[in-house]
Amino acid sequence: MKETRVRFAPSPTGYLHIGGLRTALYDFLFAKKYNGKFVLRIEDTDRNRLVEGAVENLISSLTQLDLIIDEGPHTGGEYGPYVQSERLELYHQHADLLLKSGHAYHCFCSSETLDTMRLGQQERKEFVKYDRRCLQLSAAEVSAKLAANETHVIRLKMPDEHKFRFDDLIRGTVEMDAAQSDDQVIVKSDGFPTYHLAAVVDDHFMQISHVIRGEEWLSSTPKHIWLYQCLGWEAPIWIHLPLILNTDRSKLSKRMNDVSVESYIQKGYLKEALINFIALLGWHASEDREIYTLEELCQEFSIERVSKSGAVFDLTKLDWMNGQYIRSLPLDTIAERCHPYFESSGIDTSDHVKLLKIIDIARERITLLPEIVEYSKIFYLTKDLDAADQDILDNEISQTVLKWFLESVQANLPLDRDKVHKLVSDGMAALQIKGKNYYTPLRLALIGQAHGPDMPATFDILGDAEVILRLGRAIR
Repeated sequence: MKETRVRFAPSPTGYLHIGGLRTALYDFLFAKKYNGKFVLRIEDTDRNRLVEGAVENLISSLTQLDLIIDEGPHTGGEYGPYVQSERLELYHQHADLLLKSGHAYHCFCSSETLDTMRLGQQERKEFVKYDRRCLQLSAAEVSAKLAANETHVIRLKMPDEHKFRFDDLIRGTVEMDAAQSDDQVIVKSDGFPTYHLAAVVDDHFMQISHVIRGEEWLSSTPKHIWLYQCLGWEAPIWIHLPLILNTDRSKLSKRMNDVSVESYIQKGYLKEALINFIALLGWHASEDREIYTLEELCQEFSIERVSKSGAVFDLTKLDWMNGQYIRSLPLDTIAERCHPYFESSGIDTSDHVKLLKIIDIARERITLLPEIVEYSKIFYLTKDLDAADQDILDNEISQTVLKWFLESVQANLPLDRDKVHKLVSDGMAALQIKGKNYYTPLRLALIGQAHGPDMPATFDILGDAEVILRLGRAIR
């Protein structure tokens, strides 16, 4: 049986975006499900759109999300090189084969000529496609133009009348008319191949068994099938994923929306939540559940359960899922992930035990990792009260509560949560003060705000010395 080999083949034109991540994730899950290989190939033939550092960012993002690449430009492999600009000779060889067999031809039309052609077709309400005027050139005319170094491209000659039928693992049998396909440019005037030729040649020589890509490539599939037939090769199995949509059902565009994976990670979304959420953009499991580890996804994933219809990117659901993971992952893991945010804020978290206690109560109340930093400031920093809160702290009832508590704390050292719980009860009974008149001055003195965690947790996190210091500062 043929080995399962899938490839993620992005163009290095910027950051990895959400649509690209889903394709990479489905490639990865499919490969793991069938003990196959997950290949990274860099498609850098569009030289005008290359972004410096994009390849490194793509690899870093995939690695950060635990999508480990089996073969690629940074790991190597027996079917490399894995960067298209390093494979130009191979493309030229096969473009020449297509020219010699009559399945491709040189086109010398200028961009102005092509624009005029398209405009005329649009005005006549005709299907817009190349009119093949250069196909009428004689061999001698073509040779003369080539000898004169006239600017040209190479086009694939599509069949005039042909029904393309192919099977897609998501969409079933698909049928398209060749009349709807243009004579695609397969080699540009700069000598670089277009996606169509390069992808087919690479998929063949890299022995890709399944092509998983977005449904925007569905209309190009007849051209690719025709290339396989013209070159005498067996085509891979096709899998076209549904679109990812905004909540208003418009297409999620990497040029219009904040859809880079890097931006979501920087905002504090956990990799586990991001992977889980992206996996569910089009795929659903056999069970009625939504939380899956990457390992579970590798076991459960199947193309048969990927929908044909578009998948809505619901940020509210991602937020919910991120909160679920923040609350369920080990405290040490959350602490490690929060470290960069604390570091940039200048907060000293060297007391690891204290940090874990803060995270333990904070994670019930937050959605994104940076929110832990904001929440924790009440335990690390002291802040000036506004006039209204200061008035509350200075009134006679508040001062009575604070003085009683300071004396009781000093008489019961060292404190623990049980002792604090008893002190809170004893204080209310002794002072006959309850509710906000009792709790508000304590919280204002200890954490600088009227609302916060319960008293035993607050005392435990601050520690005896800090509690005494803060209570003392609040007493007139």
